[in-house]
Amino acid sequence: MQRDPISKYRPVKPIDLPDRQWPSRQIDHAPIWTSVDLRDGNQALAIPMTVDEKIEFFESLVRIGFKEIEVGFPSASQTEFDFIRRLVDEKRIPNDVTIQVLVQAREHLIRRTFESLEGVAKAIVHLYNSTSPLQRRVTFNKSKAEIKTIAIEGAELIKSLVDSIPETQIRLEYSPESFSDTEVDYALEVCEAVMQVWQPSETNKIILNLPATVEIATPNHHADQIEWFCRNLKERNKAIVSLHTHNDRGTGIAATELGLLAGADRVEGTLFGNGERTGNLDIVTVALNLYTQGVDPKLDLADIPALRDTYERITRMNIPERHPYAGDLVFTAFSGSHQDAIKKGMDLRAKNADSEEHWQVPYLLIDPEDIGRNYEAIIRINSQSGKGGVAFLLHRDHGLDLPKVMHPEVGEVVNRAADQDSRELASTEIYEIFLREYVERNSPLKIITIEREDISKSGEIQIEAQILYQEKEATICGTGNGPISAFVDALQAFGLKDFQLLDYRQHSIGHGSKTEAAAYIQIKKSDGTCHFGCGINSNIDLAGLNALVSAYNRSR
Repeated sequence: MQRDPISKYRPVKPIDLPDRQWPSRQIDHAPIWTSVDLRDGNQALAIPMTVDEKIEFFESLVRIGFKEIEVGFPSASQTEFDFIRRLVDEKRIPNDVTIQVLVQAREHLIRRTFESLEGVAKAIVHLYNSTSPLQRRVTFNKSKAEIKTIAIEGAELIKSLVDSIPETQIRLEYSPESFSDTEVDYALEVCEAVMQVWQPSETNKIILNLPATVEIATPNHHADQIEWFCRNLKERNKAIVSLHTHNDRGTGIAATELGLLAGADRVEGTLFGNGERTGNLDIVTVALNLYTQGVDPKLDLADIPALRDTYERITRMNIPERHPYAGDLVFTAFSGSHQDAIKKGMDLRAKNADSEEHWQVPYLLIDPEDIGRNYEAIIRINSQSGKGGVAFLLHRDHGLDLPKVMHPEVGEVVNRAADQDSRELASTEIYEIFLREYVERNSPLKIITIEREDISKSGEIQIEAQILYQEKEATICGTGNGPISAFVDALQAFGLKDFQLLDYRQHSIGHGSKTEAAAYIQIKKSDGTCHFGCGINSNIDLAGLNALVSAYNRSR
């Protein structure tokens, strides 16, 4: 790499648009979506889709709700041509779906494209040619006038061929390829020349697609290009301005969103951003971004896992774990502070289910259930996790509603285990650690049998317990206003009470005949240290007694 000063690269010249309007606008409706998965997406695959795979993918796009689908470049190969013919001959194109075909401004390719469309009810013919200075100089070695002539002649041929398939409703689209790197005034000049040939109307608009074929600058520059174009287009009311961003700088999504603010009407892209080099626009992400702002995206993305499975199987591509909305880990928090905030948000939402109108859970932009994800992996535990995350999993997966003052201690115990093994812990492992540490502590004190007797109408009881203490059996007796206080009295009489009972809580686990009780007890020893214990039993009294024994044993 060069050091400053860098002479190998130069910054992009800003667009002269001092009164730009897009920064103060909001997106309040969905654009026209056009999937180009079967063309741009397919050409970027190491192993392109077979015709059968394309058909399955096409049907998936239809189910999601795409009304415009670019199905290929029929003049490029026999496979592309055959795919379109199967869609037509097997009547797989719904009445409300328009297929789109791509073609360069070359005569034999245009004629072959029209052959592929025989029998199609509705189609968009998408003509393109490169217009940027770099393409003009390096690829074509042609002047501006010569490049514009290529576009005009292609447009004229297409217009003459429209009547050759009178049963097909043809709409026309033109792209000045490499628009992102083309002088905006020249791109406008070429587009208006094509409009002059095709003579669009307000009821039969031309689609002017303005591709960021290569991202060359920040997203605000792209927005300026789009707004300048829309404001200077002579017959804006007769055109649908379309976006087609790539992701070379990693900002294709941002560029599209700002392009919509700048006045664009339509978006071309692919599912999950598959495309050449760093990819095309990810339509799923943009659509769900709209959804989180209260805008109906007009696409059914309620089952992202199923869509992802289809995509990965057919394309042989893998969606990264951190991919927005669809990645394995995007609804997962390992950090303790994040987990604690998520747990509080979920608890508050559950508590105020009837009054919580808007989704407001810290760190979660969207309710995972809205897109077919679940809450199973929201919180996962490793050595970086905190008390809230551990408590959340024990409650969600195992029904244990730990007292809040118990969370730090339990979190430390679990984190210590994760740190020792240097790995993530599964929910079942966390539960097993909790049981070993807080429930199954049977030494030095263990209850063998216990009997109770009510001795007054005021609720006072007497207990007699057979215990094992330091591996020696003994019988202890005590009285109190309940089993816990009576057992504490018995321990004191036997000389084993060196603690103060601080807290006792209990709750049920499960429903019906399988209901158990979970009890939590905190004791404080004479040296000032505090210790928790937990008991789980179908008998609520035994659950409490076991919790006390566990706390006692943990204090030794």
